Amino acid sequence: MNYTTYLFDFDYTLADSSRGIITCFRNVLTRHGYAEVTDDEIKHTIGRTLEESFSVLTGVTDAGRLADFKAAYRKEADTHMTVNTVLFLETKSVLTALKDSDAQLGIISTKYRFRIKELLDQHFPKGFIDIIVGGEDVKEAKPSPEGLLSAIKQLHATKAETLYIGDSTIDAETAQAAGIDFAGVIHGVTTAQELSKHPHIKIMNSLEELLED
Repeated sequence: MNYTTYLFDFDYTLADSSRGIITCFRNVLTRHGYAEVTDDEIKHTIGRTLEESFSVLTGVTDAGRLADFKAAYRKEADTHMTVNTVLFLETKSVLTALKDSDAQLGIISTKYRFRIKELLDQHFPKGFIDIIVGGEDVKEAKPSPEGLLSAIKQLHATKAETLYIGDSTIDAETAQAAGIDFAGVIHGVTTAQELSKHPHIKIMNSLEELLED
């Protein structure tokens, strides 16, 4: 692929954090009387902001209550998130191959930057990922293109040379809003058929397909 900059979503794209996410949501939801929410329902909110996710799962729309849910989730995540998150098997080799080809690498996610770094620092040398834009770095979450456009600007890249890789329709919409190419990977709960409804270069079963011509 003729790109010089590869920007990735994190959850369900580079790493499987579903076990940690489900644990954190389950603990908060059960404590607040929402024990009937299923794991599958939780998985389908991955990629949304915490406020959006809790609203979808509980029906709560009050900003104050959603903020309380978010604060409780963050406390749970301090204990359960990183230890329950694993990179997909091909993530390290694919990112290393792209880096060896002199490509720039970045991550744009609704997840907090420090949480992403906490995991990546266990697997990659310092500075391996050129930029990480987390949920705390933007005013508007995806599908707003703010994070993508900020990364492109900071990396001095062009839109034509940049590819965004993600697992969800939110990621596809984000790339479209930013005016850059999108490649989908079906690591998560979103199907190839759902992803293919959006503009895309390819829909992949594995990140390894990024290395194919």
